[in-house]
Amino acid sequence: MEGQIHWRRASLSRRQFSLGAAMAVLALPNASAQADDDTFRFGLTPVFLTSDLELLNHLRSYLSVKVGGPVELVMRRTYQEITALLVSGQLHSAWICGYPYVQYRDSLDLVATPSWQGEPLYQSYLIVPSDRAVEDWLDLRGDIHAFSDPDSNSGLLVTRTLLAEHGMMPDQFFARHFFTYGHRNVIRAVASRLAHSGSVDGYVWEVMRETEPSLVADTRVVRRSEWLGFPPVAAPKSFTGDPRLVRLEEALVSMAGDPDGLKVLELLRLDGFVAAEPSLFDSIAAKVETVRRFG
Repeated sequence: MEGQIHWRRASLSRRQFSLGAAMAVLALPNASAQADDDTFRFGLTPVFLTSDLELLNHLRSYLSVKVGGPVELVMRRTYQEITALLVSGQLHSAWICGYPYVQYRDSLDLVATPSWQGEPLYQSYLIVPSDRAVEDWLDLRGDIHAFSDPDSNSGLLVTRTLLAEHGMMPDQFFARHFFTYGHRNVIRAVASRLAHSGSVDGYVWEVMRETEPSLVADTRVVRRSEWLGFPPVAAPKSFTGDPRLVRLEEALVSMAGDPDGLKVLELLRLDGFVAAEPSLFDSIAAKVETVRRFG
């Protein structure tokens, strides 16, 4: 029942979304009906490594110069809160996950998509403790499983779709599951044996293998998904034509050629950002449809 409640919450009705947006607006200091003051508000979710203060300072500084004014980095605990702020116009742009993007892409424009290891793509990993003797994802039946976020593609949707394709709901496959609200936290939960297994962003796992090797060494990958569209930067269609968004796109796409931008990319372990078409996320949209049909 716990997993079903969380999954239903991930597929928001319009009424539920409106309530979530209203609550998120109240949580944003000095927010008005639209993000219409001189501050450019850029949202971040746990889709990437937001706890690195050095990274955040470099990112804010770079964007402020390139956008041409003050930039506020807005962070929330859940993807739903940032998505609500973005779609309702409380943010000018946000780095979100592909799952909420396909849910609301009629209301959102793509700004840019990160390139990692030469492509704007990443994978979802199923991980277990490094000393656990399992070789196939089906061996995870009966686990206590850690998901990242109800609106995460790599941290929920990919695994949820895999189970649906085999005629199962999470509650039928796992003994119990919970949300950690952060990919780092999934890795920590599995490494500490709080969870028997977890669904995690492969990019985050690979980056943390460099930055926190002692932690990641206590986990290993049982399954890698197909390659999927990397979490994009998006903006509300209501801001289409805003010159600051034009400058934001230019700043992201040219980041690899700027010394300050290159520092941000080095901290993120990314190649850069590229312009991408919405079709890049069609495979994620197909997963949403698979889960919808399964119930």
